[in-house]
Amino acid sequence: GWIMYQRILVPIDGSATSERALDEAIKFAQQQNSRIELVHVLEDIWYFDNENYLNYAELVQTMRYSGEKILAQAQNKFLQAGVMVDIRLLEAQGERVANVIINEAKNSLADLIIIGTHGRSGFSRMLMGSIAEGVVRMAHIPILLIRGG
Repeated sequence: GWIMYQRILVPIDGSATSERALDEAIKFAQQQNSRIELVHVLEDIWYFDNENYLNYAELVQTMRYSGEKILAQAQNKFLQAGVMVDIRLLEAQGERVANVIINEAKNSLADLIIIGTHGRSGFSRMLMGSIAEGVVRMAHIPILLIRGG
């Protein structure tokens, strides 16, 4: 039995690794006629200097703009491949990014998550790999992990 994945969630961060996840998602969607949802999660910025509050607001705005750009470029890639895609910019708001991704997967009734993971070791693996690892730990649906360089 070939499993059909109707709704695929693809979290992206603009990295080369998440590009590879996008390519994989395009292949999947073309074979199975799936609906794709791309999500980008804005992480919380911890900022304690009250006097520079305006800079903080500016920083948040810059991150939001950057997230929208990442989503728009990815959306474009899918449209060129003839694949229907939804995009969502989500904010962590004190939650772990992995939690935000899993909650979105539940809300959107996704039946597969395709996520890039950085195949590094040591400290950078802890930082970059933690989101994908967190998603895998909490997942209620299958995950396709795409290894980055």
